[in-house]
Amino acid sequence: MKTVICYYSRHHGNTRKVLEAMAGEGEVELVDVTARQSVRLEEYDCIGFASGIYFGAFHSGVLAFARQYLPQGKPVFFVYTYGGAKGSGAKAAEEIAVEKNCPVLGEFSCKGYDTFGPFKLVGGIAKGRPNQRDLENACQFYRDVKNRLC
Repeated sequence: MKTVICYYSRHHGNTRKVLEAMAGEGEVELVDVTARQSVRLEEYDCIGFASGIYFGAFHSGVLAFARQYLPQGKPVFFVYTYGGAKGSGAKAAEEIAVEKNCPVLGEFSCKGYDTFGPFKLVGGIAKGRPNQRDLENACQFYRDVKNRLC
């Protein structure tokens, strides 16, 4: 199964760490939405969208990328990391998938180290996350996604 995961991960690289672990499970290409202007997502069997949670939601760059490039009817999944709270998580990304008649295969989330704003004053929250257990859970999530499609 050929998979692409389109992502944004900057602050501490939490989301990227999770995706790199998942990529070890098979044919997975990671696409940083800030580094590429276009990509042919229709060439993939499955499409993931991933982001840290910023002010309670996916990064706007990932959402704009999904609106522009997600083809009709492709199976999708979502991955995100968060410091304090999940907020609405992948809700906006799911809405885009539904508009494009894409089956949603699920979502994976875990805590990620966060030093944004006032958290910096206390040395951050969710220190040491994502940890090895989070990465193993992410890999299991992706294996489950693959099994649903095969």
